[in-house]
Amino acid sequence: CESFFGTAPLREGSVKMVKHNNMIPNAHFRKDWQRYIKTWFNQPAKKVARRKAREAKAIKLAPRPIGKLRPVVRGQTIKYNLKLRAGRGFTLDELRAAGFNPKEAKGLGICVDHRRKNRSEEGFARNVERLKLYKSKLVIYPRNPNSKRRKAGDADMKDIKEQKFEQVLDKQVIPFVAEEEEVELRKIEASEKEANVARVLRKALTDYKRAGARAKLAADKAEAAKGKKKK
Repeated sequence: CESFFGTAPLREGSVKMVKHNNMIPNAHFRKDWQRYIKTWFNQPAKKVARRKAREAKAIKLAPRPIGKLRPVVRGQTIKYNLKLRAGRGFTLDELRAAGFNPKEAKGLGICVDHRRKNRSEEGFARNVERLKLYKSKLVIYPRNPNSKRRKAGDADMKDIKEQKFEQVLDKQVIPFVAEEEEVELRKIEASEKEANVARVLRKALTDYKRAGARAKLAADKAEAAKGKKKK
């Protein structure tokens, strides 16, 4: 504090006054900050636990693969539709085209999605080829190995006993590689520069929406013209 004769020393516990019209400092750090933080000191132990869980899952599912076959689909929206990723399941049309029964496909390690629809011929053909490749490598163990009856498509017991088949430990049973499409560059023509794309799109949208109404109007005019000719 200041006195008439100059500046006096601050007493213990007093607050130094700030300049101008600013707020007096009143910071208190007595909050329970430990509730608002998270530590990862158990990260190395969790890594070991995850590896042991994967090993236990592989032993439990053996000789089946640890993952299921999934389709290759495009990402949603314009931002991600150039990228390929694993989808939820194969469509019913894809399964039938590859020679699989949709109800039996789930028991053969194939994911099925009855909601997804095929929007392009390329995607449909890609997944059908994926299913056919899986079918060519598929090994079906008999339900009862001691039974003399054999279902069509079951593996031979001699090959099973000799352990000729290896378990697939990858998450993707059949991995896929994203295709990189090369874009050809060219110069923009003068007619393309002068064209109004917004106008073309607007006209196409209007023609699509008004197609039914215009067809009905044309039919009504044709009927009215026939009625006048008869009179």
